[in-house]
Amino acid sequence: MTPVTVTGKVMAILGAFAAGDGRLTLTEVCRRADLALATGHRLVAELVGGGFLERLDDGSYRVGVKLWHIGAQAHAATDLRDLALPHMEDLYEATHENVQLAVLRDGKALYLERLRGTRSMPIVTRVGVELPLHATGVGKVLLAYAPRQLRERVLAETLAAHTERTITDPERLRVCLAEVRRTGVATTSGEMTVGAHSVAAPVRDRHDAVIAALSLVTGRRTADLRRLVPTVTTAARALSRDVALHWSGSGDIGADADEGAGGDCHPRG
Repeated sequence: MTPVTVTGKVMAILGAFAAGDGRLTLTEVCRRADLALATGHRLVAELVGGGFLERLDDGSYRVGVKLWHIGAQAHAATDLRDLALPHMEDLYEATHENVQLAVLRDGKALYLERLRGTRSMPIVTRVGVELPLHATGVGKVLLAYAPRQLRERVLAETLAAHTERTITDPERLRVCLAEVRRTGVATTSGEMTVGAHSVAAPVRDRHDAVIAALSLVTGRRTADLRRLVPTVTTAARALSRDVALHWSGSGDIGADADEGAGGDCHPRG
């Protein structure tokens, strides 16, 4: 249904980005928002001017910093980020690799915070972006511990191949997720970005529910990746202790815990 009021049209434009795509062309925005191109162009330009959307060099658009800052005001998310930052900084100082914190949101991995050094590997993530669960380390942790209904829904969907190493076979992914729950850690190797490898571990609340995932992303080869596992899991456990003591958020920021505990599930070869 085509939005009638200006407010409805603006909400439709912003809602076009809710599916988790990092960037959209004007045509894609208008198609998703069910707006005429001329109308969409005018309103998108105003949103860019206000900082709610950002126009990139290639002419596409993404969510602007102002909109992310407004969303980040959510009490639970802000508290979790504040608790996580000291542990993320320690993890970065110990490794000088990319450090990320993500939660489950609308079937995607929503990145709440990221630390990136000048010498670390370039990656596609940024604060506020949403990425697929099946192709990222944090995503696999969140999916492994997600409610069974959500997990089955994701496994029933077409799993997009972001690289030639992305796991797209649902049964293979199912085995991978079971291994994550068994071992308490997920690793990926070039599944979201060629040459990028990750180690991720769950962050739990006082009820032992997994509310977030903490990860390192590195350009090191898979053989070196296992050396980072104890460092990441130690940081995740330390953050979980802080969350259990000081975090008053509810489960809606992340996934409810499922049975089992969370592993190595990167493609072979």
